[in-house]
Amino acid sequence: MRRPKLWFGIAISAFFLWWSFNGLDWAGFWDALSTANYWWIIPGVVVYFGAVWARTWRWHYMLRHIKAVSIRRLFPVVVIGYMGNNVYPARAGEVIRSYVLKRKEGIGMGASLTTVILERLFDGLVMLLFVFVTLPFIDLPTLWNNLVIISSILFGVALVIFLMIATNQRRTEQLYSWALRSIVPQRFHSKAHGLFDKIMLGLHSLRSPREMLMIFVTSTAIWLTETTKYWFIMQAFDFHVSFDVLMLMTAVANLALIIPAAPGGAGTFDAAGISVLKSFNVAESIATGYTLVLHLALWIPITVLGFWYMWRERVAWNEFDQAVNESQAAENRIQQREAALRDELGESANLPHAEVEVLR
Repeated sequence: MRRPKLWFGIAISAFFLWWSFNGLDWAGFWDALSTANYWWIIPGVVVYFGAVWARTWRWHYMLRHIKAVSIRRLFPVVVIGYMGNNVYPARAGEVIRSYVLKRKEGIGMGASLTTVILERLFDGLVMLLFVFVTLPFIDLPTLWNNLVIISSILFGVALVIFLMIATNQRRTEQLYSWALRSIVPQRFHSKAHGLFDKIMLGLHSLRSPREMLMIFVTSTAIWLTETTKYWFIMQAFDFHVSFDVLMLMTAVANLALIIPAAPGGAGTFDAAGISVLKSFNVAESIATGYTLVLHLALWIPITVLGFWYMWRERVAWNEFDQAVNESQAAENRIQQREAALRDELGESANLPHAEVEVLR
């Protein structure tokens, strides 16, 4: 793991935690925690694992073009991946999930990781939908409003690029074949070409409007289910907001995870959630207590179950470290290849962005 990235994330989290607690009415905060009815966490956790099951079904649906894997066998893999996101920085759990799937089912990481990236793309689009449905009724603080704007641009551009790649398969294959011939030694051509072929296979779902609609509808159902957990946890505290406000909180708090931070989104998730609730006149002490309990209720159950599945699957920590380090090394190689290709083309010729994405 890269220490600078980890410490940078911790520093970002520390800043947002300071921002969340600065000027807090500590007496009111402890009162909110001490009077909460924590029994409401139980149905919230049950509903949350319903959302995790739905995520597993979505991944099963997207993987079926590569290999049919039952939901029962995929569920532990998904849980281990979310556990990885909670204990590793930079959302490395996505790489871990693909590694465990390769270890368990023999599916190449290139193809499975591509489907995971598509999942995140659709999740982001649903989050933006939640925001745009509720945004006309609220003025978000400038930071979170800017986050929504930046996220809209990023997810929109990513969707267009993926659609262009997926729907122009022959052209894309020509581009990466040319790129490989230009910068990869001959003896590695076959292996590298096979990797890109697997990535194209992972994008298969984007070639069918019906499949895209199915993934989007499933993603919407997943996040509505997760918002229901927010509603259950709210019943434990002395405040009430409408479900659409919780949809907005769900969206902004999860979009905040784009900001580099410590594992599990410590600080960024909390600051965003508290800000949304304060915008609807929820007392800061109650909003802070609720958001922290909610975050722990999201973090602890899936992490504990992920540890158990990790033990059951006999996966060692050093395997996770190796998978994450290999992913980071691959990213470095990609950057070196891009630089080499630009040098070969000359300074006056810019490598088109679409071709860079194909290299990735």
